[in-house]
Amino acid sequence: MPESKRVAFPVGLGLGWVALGLAALVFAQFKGIPALTALPIAAAFLVEFPFYLSASLPVRRIANPWLLAASCVLPYLVYTVPMGLFEPDCLLLLAGLALLLSFWFRVLPSSRSTDLLYLVLVAAILLSKIFDRIYPSPIPKLGVSTLGHLMLIRASATALFVSRGGITAEFRFLPTRREWLDGVKWSVPMAIASLIALQAVGLWTPKANPKLWTAIPQFLGILWVVTVSEEFIFRGLLQNWLEEWTRNRWVALAVTSIVFGSAHLAFHGAFPNWRFAIVATVFGVWCGLAWRESKSVQTSMVAHAIAATLYRVFF
Repeated sequence: MPESKRVAFPVGLGLGWVALGLAALVFAQFKGIPALTALPIAAAFLVEFPFYLSASLPVRRIANPWLLAASCVLPYLVYTVPMGLFEPDCLLLLAGLALLLSFWFRVLPSSRSTDLLYLVLVAAILLSKIFDRIYPSPIPKLGVSTLGHLMLIRASATALFVSRGGITAEFRFLPTRREWLDGVKWSVPMAIASLIALQAVGLWTPKANPKLWTAIPQFLGILWVVTVSEEFIFRGLLQNWLEEWTRNRWVALAVTSIVFGSAHLAFHGAFPNWRFAIVATVFGVWCGLAWRESKSVQTSMVAHAIAATLYRVFF
């Protein structure tokens, strides 16, 4: 591991803690959240952050599956105990999920079925919205369940790299200059195709007064939480594996795009939301094309984040 990457972790950790602390302070004041409520929530995110960041650096990843599972439970305790929201059954459920994610590749034999079922497991956990139950929010529309999503992303990525091994895709938060440029290039046809798809399925509902000031924070949140995980799983793993197994890049692209679209059937809480799933499938095709040209998760990650931010801001 280059020394620069060893140095990057403490620097990124320090900057991230400062940014998260300031964001929590501003958000709490803006929303009028009492300090006794804001502090445990902020503390839990600050505890989760180094584990989330470490998943991108091999030298910092947790190699022991027991320690990995324990790290998944720690933010829950930091949040729920001071808030009086601790529930033994939720702790057991979270611990069970953490153990399943951490030990999957240590227990099951190496095979294509094991790989695919692991991706299905991760998707099922996310789509089940189980984290809404495990992390109850004291304030309406305050997404404390994001803690569970962050845990799921970094625990599964760590298990894949450490326990399974042989992963060629990079789980990395900062794209290179080339990846930024390529991502911007691919975001243009991706956005145009998605707009055409929205119009075709009758979902063309632009906002009357879009809040342009939210574009940057939304972009960063989408880039470092949503797209880094989705592009790593769908393009870096699934599409990559399907190309190897079928030896047909078009089949791999089509299947991955359909699976990606299907994962959005519950979008906006309207299950089954077939119309948005169709749009997501078209969107996924362009993400897959961006990845296939560059073989870089970060390229498709940037393109995905730009197009998704435009949708969030204007629709």
